[in-house]
Amino acid sequence: MARPRLLRTCLLAALTTVLAASVAGGPAEADPQAGPPGVAAVTFSDSFDGPAGAAVDSSKWQIETGDNVNNHERQYYTAGNRNAALDGQGHLVITARRENPANYQCWYGTCQYTSARLNTAGKFTAQYGHVEARMKIPRGQGMWPAFWMLGHDIGQIGWPDSGEIDIMENVGFEPSTVHGTIHGPGYFGSGGIGAAYSLPNGQAFADAFHTFAVDWAPDSITWSVDGTVYQRRTPADLGGRRWVFNKPFFLILNLAVGGYWPGDPDGSTVFPQQLVVDSVSVRTGDTATGAAIRGLAGKCVDVAGANPANGTPVQLYDCNGTGAQQWTAGPDGTLRALGKCLDVTGNGTADGSTVQLWDCTGGPNQKWTVTAGHDIVNPRADKCLDVTGNNPANGTRLQIWTCTGGANQKWTVG
Repeated sequence: MARPRLLRTCLLAALTTVLAASVAGGPAEADPQAGPPGVAAVTFSDSFDGPAGAAVDSSKWQIETGDNVNNHERQYYTAGNRNAALDGQGHLVITARRENPANYQCWYGTCQYTSARLNTAGKFTAQYGHVEARMKIPRGQGMWPAFWMLGHDIGQIGWPDSGEIDIMENVGFEPSTVHGTIHGPGYFGSGGIGAAYSLPNGQAFADAFHTFAVDWAPDSITWSVDGTVYQRRTPADLGGRRWVFNKPFFLILNLAVGGYWPGDPDGSTVFPQQLVVDSVSVRTGDTATGAAIRGLAGKCVDVAGANPANGTPVQLYDCNGTGAQQWTAGPDGTLRALGKCLDVTGNGTADGSTVQLWDCTGGPNQKWTVTAGHDIVNPRADKCLDVTGNNPANGTRLQIWTCTGGANQKWTVG
């Protein structure tokens, strides 16, 4: 949010144990050759449990108050639980109302609306990991809900040098579309760098809960909606300008009314409107970018040329610690590197179907199970990730093949 415009990811090593138990019917045996498992750490979590009408947990959130002239927003953000309260059913409800019960004064005169804005500044900051919120957004002209982050040093160096990561913004005149954006020195406000994601068939985000997330690593931020990745940004996207996202950030949730971008409410806008938040979490692991997957001859599962383009071959290669060999496990059963998914080419199920990197689609050709026996299996095909021809040479293409228990189908994480 330009102000002024302003890992549920688990590392594969941890997933090995979890999924092995579900597949094999019991706990996986430890591999004495494997390194210490990656631990999926929940560093921040709020599921908003509590009695109806209660305020948010003050050990996690602080409530901002006042107006916002910078964006020409119309609301006054109130304190306490007046516009931000638990509903008693495991949700935080941020309510925007057309009212002014206390004669609040805004930049344009007597305020016309109230709402709420929460942040974790001084209570929690994150540096890297999987940051997500499951929410149902409001609808209507002039509504502007957002889930975003600001650099922890904003008080010292100011905005936009502090950096801003907008995980989700919606403007009411686009009911089917959300935006993810970064802002920093030389690329802020309307010049922020980002992309939009739209639901198919004219569906509105206000009709159901959706999960909005970023996977954030050194020199890389990847956005997703409901597990589907729609953009990835790195320093290469900045045209030589400064990347300011390798440091701690704090979280923000708010519902603005009006402003330069969404425009003001009009006669079609119904009040009150609500941003309903089911959960917010930040998860990370023992590395920010994931874990290597080692196989035949001690070599690694590798994205050829570290190229994030759709269709890039996935191969065996000497382990080198680059992002092309850092894999994370998505909450939807996917294996991800460089912001995209390990994919069986052409939805193939036959022996010899190659694997590649592709946009995450949620399809069965992108689902994988890690077993206690160190197999990586595509359940739809019931076949194992396999080194073609049992060839340990650099550049050997990976494929799926009937599981044989051979060394070319055995993988160690970490």
